[in-house]
Amino acid sequence: MRDYDLHHHGDREVGPGLVDLAVNVRLPRPPAWLRQELASALDTLAAYPSTVDASRAIASRHGRPPSEVLVTAGAAEAFTLLASALRPRRAVVVHPQFTEPEAALRAAGHAVSRVILSEADGFVLDPVLVPADADLVFVGNPTNPTSVLHPAAVLRSLARPGRLLVVDEAFLDAVAGESESLAAGVPGVVVLRSLTKTWGLAGLRAGYVLASADVVERLRAVQVPWSVSTLAGVATVACCRQSALEEAEKLAVAAESDREYLVSGLADAGVPVLGDPRGPFVLVRVPDGASVRARLREAGYAVRRGDTFPGLGPDHLRLAVRDRDVTDAFLSALRKIW
Repeated sequence: MRDYDLHHHGDREVGPGLVDLAVNVRLPRPPAWLRQELASALDTLAAYPSTVDASRAIASRHGRPPSEVLVTAGAAEAFTLLASALRPRRAVVVHPQFTEPEAALRAAGHAVSRVILSEADGFVLDPVLVPADADLVFVGNPTNPTSVLHPAAVLRSLARPGRLLVVDEAFLDAVAGESESLAAGVPGVVVLRSLTKTWGLAGLRAGYVLASADVVERLRAVQVPWSVSTLAGVATVACCRQSALEEAEKLAVAAESDREYLVSGLADAGVPVLGDPRGPFVLVRVPDGASVRARLREAGYAVRRGDTFPGLGPDHLRLAVRDRDVTDAFLSALRKIW
């Protein structure tokens, strides 16, 4: 298989003075009410952290027992835990998608098979493409970087006895109504969630795993003690409250409107968006993409290169959805170099 820089992420594209369209964190900082919650917890930092309250909050939010919840230091920690705890005979990663699942599996010594979805088909997931003997399968929903939202029915069809299906729903709370989510629970399915994208918490590392109790215990057994900080636990509880969920829904609706505005503007500029984007980012392909990315950088805009994702190449670029003022300025800069 072709080698890719699986550890390259959008934060490496960002630099001083650049408008960040490379990182898919929606807010530039946590909202004021969340910052206040975090600040109020500073005096408790002398004590070792506990995730009991966070686990209960997550369980209540998704209607699952706490035994089916594992709080993690961001969703990315879960990939390492899965790779460490499991011994798959045949692990499969559906690409293009976030590269850390494959990186974690390889670091743990597992061989990895890739299923590459077709750009010509809009990166639609056909369950037939996944080998029948795969006993560990990773897929994103909505998938980073394609922004495609796979139907829940299609994902459920991939679950079967003897197979663990891991669905990365890190961006699902940015989809209005959280449609197509499997977080409520499906046998043989592990769901990963992140709080960092919607709430501007990438530096805090807050996420969780939803799975059967036996899988959660296997992951907990290899988790580093106290890997989830006190502040991450506080943020998790706060972001699971009903008021926060209602605010997240409003943010998701606004993001969808801003995404459609970006898609329309790109089409007017002669840059069609690939697939049917449903997440807070879009994927495009432009001739001489590396040069376009460099010229955008010179114009003050950081965008995410696509050639570190298996299945994509240097002409692919991922663009984060921002508000309309930022989008207008970006499209103006794009037209000047296009």
